[in-house]
Amino acid sequence: MKKLLAFALALSMVFALVACGSSAPASTEAPAGTEAPAAGETAAAAAADAPGAGKTVGIAMPTQSSERWINDGANMKKQLEDLGYEVVLQYAEDDVQMQVSQVENMIGQMVDCLVIAAIDSGALTAVEAQAKAAGIPIIAYDRLLMDTDAVSYYASFDNKGVGTAIAEYIVEAKDLEAAREAGESYTIEFFMGSPDDNNAVLLHQGIMEVLQPYLDDGTLVCKTGRTSFEDTCILRWSQETAQQWAENYLSGFYADEDLDIACSAFDGFAYGIRSALEAAGYTEENWPLITGQDAELMAVKNIIAGKQTMSIYKDTRLLAEKCVTMVNAVVNGTEPEINDTTTYDNNVLVVPSYLCTPVAVDASNYQEIIVDGGYYTAEQLAG
Repeated sequence: MKKLLAFALALSMVFALVACGSSAPASTEAPAGTEAPAAGETAAAAAADAPGAGKTVGIAMPTQSSERWINDGANMKKQLEDLGYEVVLQYAEDDVQMQVSQVENMIGQMVDCLVIAAIDSGALTAVEAQAKAAGIPIIAYDRLLMDTDAVSYYASFDNKGVGTAIAEYIVEAKDLEAAREAGESYTIEFFMGSPDDNNAVLLHQGIMEVLQPYLDDGTLVCKTGRTSFEDTCILRWSQETAQQWAENYLSGFYADEDLDIACSAFDGFAYGIRSALEAAGYTEENWPLITGQDAELMAVKNIIAGKQTMSIYKDTRLLAEKCVTMVNAVVNGTEPEINDTTTYDNNVLVVPSYLCTPVAVDASNYQEIIVDGGYYTAEQLAG
């Protein structure tokens, strides 16, 4: 009897346990063979789905001697890597043969796309042909690649527009219309870009379309007589050459008369011109109007200090973004956004282009455009 009662008690306990189990919450563990992915596995899957996954982009930049090229390269590299691309970024330090070798190596690595900011726009035709033969698309960055059918697209600023903006700034700042009516004149000298850079040619055209009438009627006087591109271009955008020219002009043609306007196509030229002016004894009272291009950190500091009048602000973050969208479209077989199909003829074909808009920056608007726009901080400008 006791054994029967013990058996009944044990059996009731089993039923009780089963009943308790049936009211417990369902297990959170996934069934065998259907485990939920770990966080790292989720990230890996997302990376595999990125548009640049498994693809490589080669970026060939001209030099690190100018702040803007460092920024351009860094901006593109980061944006491409954010899309999952591997990036090979190299600078050739203004050595044409080094850039040729760098591009050849990128082709040897079978990159999926090449972005080239050329040192010499016409010196890469052979290596560009190699890229085309290998099926690697090329995007020209900032500087148009000349004399080749291997370039697919071009991303840049409106280079003729840069020249126009510089010239229009001079017209307004010096009120050349009023000077013309009053029979007054200003002296001016020109410091233009490198002869192997098609951008420099276009910039000069933009300047002269605006200023030539004032030169023709004597409102502007160029005492050296050097106004053509051939007479004013400076190889490799050399700051040292610009300074030497300025020193020679000031000690010769302007020994007995002030230079009123230094029409410079590059911030680096403006630095050299400043040094020459200071050595020649120029002060705040007779300091000339000095133009520039790129709105480098030092240039903006000089604008604030009154040692450079203006620069052309070219937001390289925007240009890098537009180039990255081109790369992503080309690599993935879609059409990139372009806004110019007629202007940029490289002597072989008219290259479809996306052109960003340049902006003139001076002491009156640098805070709004440069600082408020997040390009430089107030701390950087004060440093």
